Amino acid sequence: MAAVSVAVLGLGREGASVALALKRYNVKKDAKHSFIVTLADSRGGVRDDALKAGIGTKVENNLFNAVQNQDIVVFSLPYADMQSAYRDLGSEMRPGAVILDLSPLKQPSLEWAKQYLPDEVHLVGMTPVLNPTYLFDGLDDTVHARADLFDKGNMLLMPSASCIKEAVELASDFSTLLGSKPHFVDPVEHDGIVALTEGLPSLLGVAAFYAAQRSHGWDDAQRLTNPTFGRLTRSLYDTHPDDLRDSWLNNRDNLLRHLDSLLDTLGEMRDALVRSDRDALEAALIRSSDPTVSGLTAA
Repeated sequence: MAAVSVAVLGLGREGASVALALKRYNVKKDAKHSFIVTLADSRGGVRDDALKAGIGTKVENNLFNAVQNQDIVVFSLPYADMQSAYRDLGSEMRPGAVILDLSPLKQPSLEWAKQYLPDEVHLVGMTPVLNPTYLFDGLDDTVHARADLFDKGNMLLMPSASCIKEAVELASDFSTLLGSKPHFVDPVEHDGIVALTEGLPSLLGVAAFYAAQRSHGWDDAQRLTNPTFGRLTRSLYDTHPDDLRDSWLNNRDNLLRHLDSLLDTLGEMRDALVRSDRDALEAALIRSSDPTVSGLTAA
């Protein structure tokens, strides 16, 4: 059985779930590898949560020490820290090390890798499409990490142009043992889709909270909120404002395109409300509820 050393940097829900999935794999009777996992996070509260949740028995606070002599380094850091991680940590890794980047955007990471990584360190971007069981839970923190978070899901893979074949195969095999099915996608296409499925919802949630907070009835309303408002604005609770800001700005063109489309749709629905147009609103609701229909335009 081959021993493979892995450092998981960043113990939010995804990073911590990678650690749990590797722990689960290690106890399998038919395991072909034994993973020696080093956990690291510079945030004291996250380290405490990881230990309380049983993610591991020790969590490093020094990322530089954590990446030394590792075969695989999983980047699951706060997004605002990603560029500095490439700049500061790449030279600390051993030749032949493979970075598996779980950050939400891939084009910026590929540019940072080209700028900062030594030729002997290889990058594969990875985006997990999670287990459908967790699609509606709206939870994204350390204490809700799960070993099966990636089961029955897909792993989107985007290797750098200079990535060697062996590193790509490693990323594919790693995805499989986490429980995901690997798929290769274009990073440009990926970031465009992420703007729609991740960037736009988080922007909408922040905008809704910002509007509510400035309303005259906010003092009373904040004592009467329920899960509907909580789910909409959840990203403000479990994502640092710097991470939201950088993810929006680094994918600005794609996000603006989808935002313009959303504003058009909101305008159509507003007009239907002004007219008390029951048929238009019903048509929009029926169309958006029909999984066989592509697109949404209020009648």
